[in-house]
Amino acid sequence: MGSIRYSRILLKLSGEALAGDLSFGIDPGTVNAISKEIAEVVAEGVEVALVIGGGNIFRGMAASEQGMDRANADYMGMLATAMNSLALQDSLEKQGLETRVLSAITMREVAEPYIRRRAIRHLEKSRVVIFAAGTGNPFFTTDTAAALRAMEIKADAILKGTKVDGVYDKDPVKNPDAVRYENITHMDALKDQLRVMDATALSLAMDNNLPIVVFNLFTQGNIKRVVHGENVGTLVQGE
Repeated sequence: MGSIRYSRILLKLSGEALAGDLSFGIDPGTVNAISKEIAEVVAEGVEVALVIGGGNIFRGMAASEQGMDRANADYMGMLATAMNSLALQDSLEKQGLETRVLSAITMREVAEPYIRRRAIRHLEKSRVVIFAAGTGNPFFTTDTAAALRAMEIKADAILKGTKVDGVYDKDPVKNPDAVRYENITHMDALKDQLRVMDATALSLAMDNNLPIVVFNLFTQGNIKRVVHGENVGTLVQGE
């Protein structure tokens, strides 16, 4: 496949990705398949950190729209991300990978507290690092947490695994004539309100010239292809 383009990555997964074909919860087969893909790139010397959403268990924003206090709902969502993180940690360790969960909310019995230098040291020791509980603050999404953590650990790129093969000018599920972008700037993605990441995350990435690759997580080998710089999905980058 050639040389490695991104040697330290932040892989952003939605909680729904862990559910597979289930409407709720965690599908062990899907989690194991993702873990195998991660193990392949770690074996090549790539340093991998992850941020996982919690939407397969609890969606804070949806709960707040139904009348729950937004801050409380977001904290519940953070706990859902911790559950997903522990599930993925278990699966990764079954692949023989050393893994650490670092949580923005203190829960010492199951995860280490998030400390930036500790996270970087784990990566340097070839451990997979999973960042749980978002930023630890309500009103911020796990997209924003992914952008923030990626910058803190000096990742080469954010890899956002989705169910579609990139960024389109409109919803490809509802519009068969939707056009996929191979390359787009952060600014254009913001201006056109494309569903890459939320506006805060995109702005953070743009301000720090951090590339984002949006790709289909469920096509076998795609994580490795992206890491090697193949033309997979959509590359969102600076001017």
